[in-house]
Amino acid sequence: MIHDRFSVQGRDWLWRGWQIRYQFTRGQGDVPVLLLHGFGASGRHWRHNVGALGQRYRVYTLDLLGFGASEKVATHYGLDLWVEQVHDFYQGVVGQPLVVVGNSLGALVALLFAHRYPQAVRGVVTVSLPDVAAVERSLPAFVRPVKRFLEGTIGGILATPLFYIFRQPWVIRWVLGSFVYGQRQQNVDRELVEIIASPARERQAVIAFNWLNRGMSRPQEVPSAKQIIAALKVPLLIVWGSQDRVIPPKPAKKLASYSPLAEVALLKGLGHCPQDEDPQQFNQLLLHWLDRAVVG
Repeated sequence: MIHDRFSVQGRDWLWRGWQIRYQFTRGQGDVPVLLLHGFGASGRHWRHNVGALGQRYRVYTLDLLGFGASEKVATHYGLDLWVEQVHDFYQGVVGQPLVVVGNSLGALVALLFAHRYPQAVRGVVTVSLPDVAAVERSLPAFVRPVKRFLEGTIGGILATPLFYIFRQPWVIRWVLGSFVYGQRQQNVDRELVEIIASPARERQAVIAFNWLNRGMSRPQEVPSAKQIIAALKVPLLIVWGSQDRVIPPKPAKKLASYSPLAEVALLKGLGHCPQDEDPQQFNQLLLHWLDRAVVG
């Protein structure tokens, strides 16, 4: 695996008056690739991917507002906010159409960004894709307001004490090893735990978490993944770990059937974060797809 941490540079970007952290590489290719992290993570979760991908492409990672080294603020968090953050980053920093790659929450942001701003996107890669709209629609209509009330009320009461529990390094390590990662656990290491724990120790982190909890408990008025994929005009790669227990891979092939431009890659024995669990396999897969499906 090619990996050169020294080729990666970090910068701050001021967005709507808030400080945002991003990283980038000065790769050889003309196609920019943007990597979006999942809930509770940051751009550093792509630690074993940026260097390898950056040998051939211009690679960016972006810490979504409220996460990582970006500012922790009291605001109305949600998919709309993060999609607009990505769009403004594309316009103000990247400056040309890009390939957007996202893991978990980042996958949903990437897909919705491509749907709303098709002129900005050359390709999409989703890694462990949630479908908020499908979950909401699967509930009977009379149950949905009750679910939202319980999430908002009980979640609001418990958010702060749960936050202080789950930011403990030993809890983070246990959750990652027992639930999030699959069979390959060698990268559930001290660095990974610190990537997640360090932002949670910031003074404003608990305030941001409470606002995040409120925002994510509200219904997300977005199209389903099926609708978005069916309308995409660019190549799509759907990646899933075969042992993902957070978002099981059952819908992967069905989702790919909605677009002739979509492909599926199921990675055996991997869990919710295959890009970090087996980065060599993931990097080879992504580079091959970029070379063939996007650059051509």
